[in-house]
Amino acid sequence: MMPSKPLSGPAAIAALPRNRLLGEFSLWSADLANMETDLKRIEPYVDLHHIDVADARFTPGFLFFPDFVARIAKSTAKPIHVHLMVEAEIVEEQVRQFIEAGADLVSVHAENGEAGLRAIALIKTLGAEAGVVLRLETPVSAVKPFLDQVAFVTLLGTSIGVKGQSLSEKACDRLLEARALLRDANREDQVILAADGGIREQTVPLLRAAGAQTVVLGSLAFGDKDLGSRIAWLHGLETRFQ
Repeated sequence: MMPSKPLSGPAAIAALPRNRLLGEFSLWSADLANMETDLKRIEPYVDLHHIDVADARFTPGFLFFPDFVARIAKSTAKPIHVHLMVEAEIVEEQVRQFIEAGADLVSVHAENGEAGLRAIALIKTLGAEAGVVLRLETPVSAVKPFLDQVAFVTLLGTSIGVKGQSLSEKACDRLLEARALLRDANREDQVILAADGGIREQTVPLLRAAGAQTVVLGSLAFGDKDLGSRIAWLHGLETRFQ
């Protein structure tokens, strides 16, 4: 029996809990040969699925396709967040394809510039929610033109598109800077601040303390045999910003 999806698009994102750290599960770390089994296992614990898309130009390699998202969308009641790591000239067409496939939230890179702003307008026109992402080397101030249009701001804490890296020593300070920008823009209560990359047992408390409201979990979730205890630990982490 397929799970029913009570909410989609902006309504699904608006309904995410704001009183605890969210569990955003990266399907890049799932067992792709046994995806249905992994989806059933995580369904009780996941707040939203995170699906990376890469064009092998903006990032080192290729990652997932619209057909993959469409299949996932039929197998979960939880929201789907698509992270578009693609060049500016294709970002708008990619937005169309992944929203048609079932994405509830699509995040584009601030590095896409004006094309990224057009893509965010298109995301909203097509009925989904929008987010913006920053590469580790990009100044945090680059998110400013996007802040009044997005529901998520995601900061990468490692080099883009490569798994297994350690968290940059700059990551927590960058979260603090982003939090200050959100506060100055009067968007702190409307925008979820996310940390992606370098997510380990020892780094998640640091990211949470620096203001992260969701972390993109890979092996920390999929590699844990006691997922219930792992997520209970995650939900119990405190932030200085509540």
